[in-house]
Amino acid sequence: MFPLQYPVPIAALPSEHEIDVQDLMRQFARLLSRDGVPVSGVTQDREYKGALKPKIILRDINSSHAYALSQDLGPGSVACNLDTSELALACGAIEKSAQSGVDLIFISKFSKQEASGYGLCDAFRSAMLARIPVVTAVSPHYRNEWRQFSGPLSEDISPNISALTEWWLRAQKNLILP
Repeated sequence: MFPLQYPVPIAALPSEHEIDVQDLMRQFARLLSRDGVPVSGVTQDREYKGALKPKIILRDINSSHAYALSQDLGPGSVACNLDTSELALACGAIEKSAQSGVDLIFISKFSKQEASGYGLCDAFRSAMLARIPVVTAVSPHYRNEWRQFSGPLSEDISPNISALTEWWLRAQKNLILP
């Protein structure tokens, strides 16, 4: 894959407080964009428009394009309402951005789908193959699967702007090839 002396860094944020971490990723993306850093990716939102259960949406951080992950299966349904086609579209958009020359990719989270080898796994792989650093949230329920998936590429980061900024400065420095 990559020579070990030049690993592609991944900032893994704890997702215990998921909404706050997603907001933090959006805020960090805006700060970097204002500084002229080309960024891409998706973060997760939840909409509570009169529904008992929130609708989960992935939003493109540059265009605010929404990928509605929650399907309406009708009243009383207890089946999984994940719209895998929307998830695949979001994954494809991230893969495309990895080929477009961005400097940093945000991937909403590593959770149940990714732990099973699906979901946004290909988006992570595309970023790694393109040697683009990633910021993501990792579900505490899937930490072992995350460690197995990311190996030595991942670094746990405290969920705050200062820690992300320090990580980003190290990531840039470490990616410079001799």
